Amino acid sequence: MSKTNNSNFDLKAFLLRTFTDPVLWYTVLVMTALMYHYRNRDTVKTDDLGYVYAVGWGLCTILICWIMFRIFDFMKKHNFMGFFAYAALVVVFGAGVRYAINTGREDYPILWGLWFLTPQDSLEYNFWYVTAFYLLFVLFMGSVIYYFTRVRYRIFMNFLIFIIPFSIYGKEYEKMPTLFIILLAVGYILLMVYYRQLADTENSLFVERRTSWKPVAVYAVIFAVAAAVFPKPAIVADRSVLETLIDADQFTDRLNAMLDVFRDTTSGSQYRSNEDETLVYEVSADEPLRIKTATYSTYNYNTDSWGVENVDDVYGMKAESAPLNIGAPMGIAGGILEAATLDSSFAEKYGLTDFVEDGLDEPELKTARFYSLSGIVGMNEGTNMAPVPQFAVAMTECTRRGEATRLCGGTVYAIDSRFSTNEVFTFEYSEDTFFTSARNREFVDRLTQFDYKELLNDALNVLDVNYKLSFPNDYLQKRQYLDIDNEYYNDYLKYQLDYGGRSDIKALADEITAGCSSEYEKALAIEAYFYNNNYIYDLKYRKKKGENAADFLFDTKTGVCYEYATAMVLLARAAGIPARYCEGYNMTEHSGGRFVRNTDYTIRARDLHGFPELYIKGYGWTSFEPTVTDMVDTKSKRDSTATDMLSRAGMVILAGAMLVLLFSFVYPRLSHRWFIFRGRKRRPNDFVRAVMHRICKVYGIENVNTSKEVAALVHGMSGADINDTAEFFDKAVYGDIVLSDQEKEKAMDDYIKAYDLFRESKKRRRIKSR
Repeated sequence: MSKTNNSNFDLKAFLLRTFTDPVLWYTVLVMTALMYHYRNRDTVKTDDLGYVYAVGWGLCTILICWIMFRIFDFMKKHNFMGFFAYAALVVVFGAGVRYAINTGREDYPILWGLWFLTPQDSLEYNFWYVTAFYLLFVLFMGSVIYYFTRVRYRIFMNFLIFIIPFSIYGKEYEKMPTLFIILLAVGYILLMVYYRQLADTENSLFVERRTSWKPVAVYAVIFAVAAAVFPKPAIVADRSVLETLIDADQFTDRLNAMLDVFRDTTSGSQYRSNEDETLVYEVSADEPLRIKTATYSTYNYNTDSWGVENVDDVYGMKAESAPLNIGAPMGIAGGILEAATLDSSFAEKYGLTDFVEDGLDEPELKTARFYSLSGIVGMNEGTNMAPVPQFAVAMTECTRRGEATRLCGGTVYAIDSRFSTNEVFTFEYSEDTFFTSARNREFVDRLTQFDYKELLNDALNVLDVNYKLSFPNDYLQKRQYLDIDNEYYNDYLKYQLDYGGRSDIKALADEITAGCSSEYEKALAIEAYFYNNNYIYDLKYRKKKGENAADFLFDTKTGVCYEYATAMVLLARAAGIPARYCEGYNMTEHSGGRFVRNTDYTIRARDLHGFPELYIKGYGWTSFEPTVTDMVDTKSKRDSTATDMLSRAGMVILAGAMLVLLFSFVYPRLSHRWFIFRGRKRRPNDFVRAVMHRICKVYGIENVNTSKEVAALVHGMSGADINDTAEFFDKAVYGDIVLSDQEKEKAMDDYIKAYDLFRESKKRRRIKSR
């Protein structure tokens, strides 16, 4: 019977065999999972679209890997020529990768290598860089999966290949979709079982693959369903131990150095889908705090990004070691009140006489101590910015010995060298209670009636005249804070009142602040606007290319802290209040003491936060919180946990498995009826050949047997007599004799009887086995 199989090339059978190759489809699955991660996050904003995008790359993989595998088949048969064939394949892919990288570098700010190492959430999508990644990985994955299954079976090497997609997702803290997790796990198990290689010993029992696929498939389905459906405890993973096992000193330093170039601007991409649990600080403090590490004054609508001006990063004051003055307990109000107390004419000029005797309600001073944990998580070099808490008065202690400066933006910068990875900072800060006092608000409101620049100059002159010989302890602190604002107030007006001249933003700002009698009331009204007008906080929201703060305000109303803070800054500027965009952390996790005893709070990378600061005349810079984080849909968060998604996927798999099981019972009957239906239309010779092959398939007899041997095996298994059909087969195949319709009908009867007797014999065997 083998002569019939080898006499002519069957293109249909070849394509069916090669396109249903398990190795091909496992490679396609791996690449599809990888390419889902590298989707265009600006346009692919839902999981469904992400799957469509990934499947598109998967379809490309089917064609490319099918061609590659035909080359690999050639290599197995022709070792010498195969080497040159594979070398040519590498050259072709290498040329494609080079072209894609060179094309992608045009008008793109970073190299491909840095693009690959940087979280995709932080970057603009680059189709050509993604194509280069795809070409590299499809060649690599196709080669190694083929080699370690068909050439040298190595289960451990295939396991290493299996975890590559997980490591790609893991490096950016992105969760691989549950569907891919289950399919990859099941695909790996099936592939390893299908291509298993057993030692040929007298105790080995070999089973044909076509016989073993059913129990293997049943096992795979049971495994997938059990893993997905059975209830599992909800666990919040602490990755800190794992993260500390990896010493990435040189890599981290190089990556930080390369990215430093881009840190003069920010677009807020670091806040989207940010679930990074990396430890940053443990803090000893009495309350949650807002931490500032950078300020930005120039907004670009075209790029939706903030840039730094001199008013942000010019040196304010320097010190070789702590203490380093940052602000004043009552802001500028404290220095102005001091001048009014010292000089009655100054107090009368600015209407402050009634405040001199009773003073103002001064906020309580508190202390916060920050312990850097960057060394614990594998960083070899620390940051150059200190974690400055809101309303900081001074950095009273710092373990670093080296020059540091207070920048005009109110941040603390390490000059010449960075702060160390195990730095300890101690800050004195004032409670956020200044504006809760009606007396304090009245004091500040009164000052807005006068020429503000003249007011600052007069206050400084009074302090300088009265403290020529002796300085009170807090004199320098008050004077320095006044002096900075006096020197840079014109810059505040130049840079930090710019909202792009947009009439729509101006109109909205006027509408929001209508009826407000003071700058502070205007600020509160703008802050409350987002809470009262159905704005949505969504970490997964992907902005379209060209989308900016105006779109957020008037159209999408959806974003993260970056959008809220940017919008409030622009509205405040349109309302005549200088404002700037700030970045840092929101310290809210009340759990410390893991690495440093007696700490109260923990700051992680996911706590990155953007917020606005507004300049209130008579007080100075104060921060606000417009971000509507308390309106996040917590139900959807619960519904999207990994455990729930896994359970839902398990139910889908179970339903699919039941359909497959049902089909497996119906298929034999349907296939039998279809064969008879098609057979009646075939020519006698073709039909007799098909009957013999069909009987061999039903009975599980290999095609290496002769027709007489097949007839004997069939009779022994079920008692069916197909000797006439075997004789007809020999005539048609070996004698080139044209068979008659009567012989065809006889072969049809033999097949039907053989099929029915085989089913009856299977029933009898099942009854006996009970």
